[in-house]
Amino acid sequence: MEYLTAVERNRRGEIINFQTSEGRIISYRKAAEEIKNGKIGRAQVLPDGSGLPKIVPEDPADRDFAGYPPIF
Repeated sequence: MEYLTAVERNRRGEIINFQTSEGRIISYRKAAEEIKNGKIGRAQVLPDGSGLPKIVPEDPADRDFAGYPPIF
Protein backbone atom coordinates (compact mmCIF):
# COMPACT_ATOMS: atom_id res chain seq x y z
CA MET A 1 0.00 0.00 0.00
CA GLU A 2 1.24 3.47 -0.85
CA TYR A 3 1.92 6.06 1.83
CA LEU A 4 2.78 9.76 1.95
CA THR A 5 6.48 10.63 1.95
CA ALA A 6 6.85 14.38 1.28
CA VAL A 7 4.82 17.59 1.10
CA GLU A 8 4.63 20.79 -0.90
CA ARG A 9 3.41 23.87 0.97
CA ASN A 10 2.18 27.22 -0.29
CA ARG A 11 3.50 30.55 1.01
CA ARG A 12 1.09 30.41 3.97
CA GLY A 13 2.50 27.02 5.00
CA GLU A 14 -0.59 25.07 3.92
CA ILE A 15 -0.04 21.68 2.29
CA ILE A 16 -1.09 21.74 -1.36
CA ASN A 17 0.47 18.51 -2.69
CA PHE A 18 1.89 15.24 -1.42
CA GLN A 19 4.43 12.84 -2.85
CA THR A 20 3.69 9.16 -2.34
CA SER A 21 5.97 6.19 -1.80
CA GLU A 22 5.40 5.32 -5.48
CA GLY A 23 6.76 8.74 -6.52
CA ARG A 24 3.41 10.20 -7.53
CA ILE A 25 2.72 13.84 -6.76
CA ILE A 26 -0.95 14.31 -5.95
CA SER A 27 -3.10 17.19 -4.74
CA TYR A 28 -4.35 17.49 -1.18
CA ARG A 29 -7.90 16.62 -2.26
CA LYS A 30 -6.74 13.61 -4.31
CA ALA A 31 -4.75 12.37 -1.31
CA ALA A 32 -7.82 12.71 0.93
CA GLU A 33 -9.89 10.73 -1.57
CA GLU A 34 -7.30 7.96 -1.86
CA ILE A 35 -6.87 7.72 1.92
CA LYS A 36 -10.63 7.37 2.34
CA ASN A 37 -10.71 4.69 -0.37
CA GLY A 38 -7.87 2.70 1.23
CA LYS A 39 -5.32 3.24 -1.55
CA ILE A 40 -2.99 5.28 0.68
CA GLY A 41 -2.13 4.13 4.18
CA ARG A 42 -0.39 5.52 7.26
CA ALA A 43 -2.70 8.54 7.29
CA GLN A 44 -6.28 9.41 8.20
CA VAL A 45 -8.87 11.88 6.99
CA LEU A 46 -10.65 13.67 9.82
CA PRO A 47 -13.67 15.96 9.56
CA ASP A 48 -12.89 19.66 9.73
CA GLY A 49 -15.38 22.32 10.77
CA SER A 50 -14.67 24.22 7.54
CA GLY A 51 -16.00 21.40 5.38
CA LEU A 52 -12.56 20.58 4.00
CA PRO A 53 -10.89 17.25 4.77
CA LYS A 54 -8.10 17.26 7.36
CA ILE A 55 -5.34 14.79 6.55
CA VAL A 56 -3.20 13.67 9.47
CA PRO A 57 -0.40 11.10 9.59
CA GLU A 58 -0.79 8.05 11.85
CA ASP A 59 2.01 9.34 14.09
CA PRO A 60 0.23 11.34 16.83
CA ALA A 61 3.42 13.32 17.48
CA ASP A 62 3.37 14.81 13.95
CA ARG A 63 -0.18 16.06 13.30
CA ASP A 64 0.80 18.64 10.66
CA PHE A 65 3.41 16.71 8.64
CA ALA A 66 6.18 18.92 10.08
CA GLY A 67 8.59 15.98 10.00
CA TYR A 68 8.03 15.33 6.29
CA PRO A 69 10.55 16.71 3.76
CA PRO A 70 9.55 19.12 1.00
CA ILE A 71 8.94 17.64 -2.45
CA PHE A 72 11.17 20.17 -4.21
